[in-house]
Amino acid sequence: MKKYSWILIVCGILFLGCKSDEDCCTPNLETGNLIIKFKFDPAQDRLDNLGQPAIIPAGNAAQSPNFARMSANYIEFASSANTLLGAGEIIYNGAETTQGGEMAIDFQAAQFAGNDDIFISIPLEEVAQGTYNWVRVSLAYQEGSINLLQNGNDITGTLASFVGYNSYITSFDVNGSTFDINENKLQGFWAFEALGLTTQGQAPAGATTVPNPLFNTSPVPQGSCVVTGQFANAFTITGNETGNIEVTLSFSVNNSFEWTEINADGKYEPAIGEQPVDMGLRGLIPSVSN
Repeated sequence: MKKYSWILIVCGILFLGCKSDEDCCTPNLETGNLIIKFKFDPAQDRLDNLGQPAIIPAGNAAQSPNFARMSANYIEFASSANTLLGAGEIIYNGAETTQGGEMAIDFQAAQFAGNDDIFISIPLEEVAQGTYNWVRVSLAYQEGSINLLQNGNDITGTLASFVGYNSYITSFDVNGSTFDINENKLQGFWAFEALGLTTQGQAPAGATTVPNPLFNTSPVPQGSCVVTGQFANAFTITGNETGNIEVTLSFSVNNSFEWTEINADGKYEPAIGEQPVDMGLRGLIPSVSN
């Protein structure tokens, strides 16, 4: 009884300063959310694995896809350039499975977002207080339209590319065509549809570009597709926020679809054997707004 008596006494004292009955002895449950949005920018710098400007290699050609949606499997905030992968604040970790053998991203449980769409929203109270300068994003899947030359005609097709370290895929749909896989696929697996015709393939191991400006101080495993970007201005989570914080992850799609040329005309011609070799995004610029 003593415990409850003390509660009643405290509430009685607080009542004197309450504006309404609802305010009394009721915790303030108002809290903001951390909102993560995706943006796909064809005008953003085209970078290499070290975060330096990159040109298209001789013998290859490239174009900027019009991405409809994308998925990530891991998002981490880092306070400094020396924060190792996994030692920062991990705000998102997607589903994984061993159903296909080795550990892999569970594609059937993946979340997606389009351009300027919300990917995830989580309560700010679940994010550790601190000041963050960098963000790391492990990309998993990209889907969008690309241009190609087919029998002398310029047409548009749909490309699905699995850029995550390893993906367990049962099946997926590309523009109405279903691909049944039921196994793990390593980074670089792709599928393509145009005019009802489909094909699929695998880019060479290690060929997917993954820009990491922190290569010297905070490397990432090859094949992980962990793209790293720096906030223009560091932002701080204090724990006292009541409004939302919105972080936009702007990915460079500047000539991010690259293929080997057989007919050196700058047009993708799969019918003559031109093969995709690189589908990695070409940079990440994160920004914050309240």
